[in-house]
Amino acid sequence: MATRKVITTQVAIVGAGPAGLMLSHLLATSGIDSTVIEVRSHKAISETVRAGILEHGTVNLLVDSGVSDRVLREGNRHDGIELRFNGESHRVDFKDLVGASVWLYPQTDVFLDLAARRKADGGDVRYSVTGTSIHDIEGRPRVWFTDADAVDYEIQAEFVVGADGSRSHCRTQIPEAHRKWYFHEYPFAWFGVLAEAPRSADELIYANSDNGFALISQRTPTVQRMYFQCDPRENVADWDDDRIWAEFRSRVNGNGFELKEGPVLDKMVLPFRSFVHTPMRHGSLFLVGDAAHTVPPTGAKGLNLAIHDVKVLFEGLDSYYRSGSTLLLDSFSDRALDRVWKAQQFSYWMTTMLHTPAETDDFSRARQLGELNSVVSSKHGMAYLAEAYTGWPSR
Repeated sequence: MATRKVITTQVAIVGAGPAGLMLSHLLATSGIDSTVIEVRSHKAISETVRAGILEHGTVNLLVDSGVSDRVLREGNRHDGIELRFNGESHRVDFKDLVGASVWLYPQTDVFLDLAARRKADGGDVRYSVTGTSIHDIEGRPRVWFTDADAVDYEIQAEFVVGADGSRSHCRTQIPEAHRKWYFHEYPFAWFGVLAEAPRSADELIYANSDNGFALISQRTPTVQRMYFQCDPRENVADWDDDRIWAEFRSRVNGNGFELKEGPVLDKMVLPFRSFVHTPMRHGSLFLVGDAAHTVPPTGAKGLNLAIHDVKVLFEGLDSYYRSGSTLLLDSFSDRALDRVWKAQQFSYWMTTMLHTPAETDDFSRARQLGELNSVVSSKHGMAYLAEAYTGWPSR
């Protein structure tokens, strides 16, 4: 076997999505070396269109840490959302309730901003790698990979961070006896479309109806992202533009409100589930983002949770390299999971409150409408939604 070229660094990061790149950036601001490897190409990641609602804390971290202020210049600040049911809209005013906002800013652009910053700062980020394997996570870890030029490498590091997404290879390296996986499957999916149309509203609309849930989101002034609840087995080929728009109308239009429609540019079915891996650390391996947890998209928590994981882990690594203390590293998993389970609860609540099961009885439907009405008729109920949606304070 040919000898592997050796890379010596302090932190090896597997995954160059927003979580991995943000951690690498934060570490660099404190003079901590890292090497990031990624199986996808930069082009493939940048062309994967993903929506994004950023909490105010995520926006602040992007801007204040020096990644970019493009989110403030090109993103859209939203000071609330609309809950729509029984054909009527009810605005949840984030600014009035909790003094915070969110930003509509695609996850793709978050990646582009981070990738550009790491490149400008000379960060060691390697795309299109193959054959990744992790060794000795209970001691001094090593990561093997083959780069895009077919050169074999070994990263020798003090810590390894798994930021490699929902199909994480890193998390499977933790012995079964030392991990627990929590799952919750939902009986529905989202039928998502990208449509050439002007915006139907200034803010996002979360609509509950007898025909099922719909989310009216946004993309650009002329292209919009929208979703409606569907069966996970739905075939996009069975849906032409006329059928798609008829479905949206049946769930959203009414009492003087009409969606703005246009040609459908793209369509897909997005199944979702809740998943949590505990603990988020084993030995010298740490998990962040989708490698450790996934949530349904209803609460807009996924990317924000990943960034919070990174923030907490950076605080631990920074403390360790500054003082030698392992206190914050040792508490990383518990601190991160505290927020993860809050987000799981919020996402589950939003999902079950807004989606209509395919087979539901009259009582369940009336109870669901009563729950929605109890939220919008109570300032305290709306404040809970607003605080969770815009992001809890870090602890």
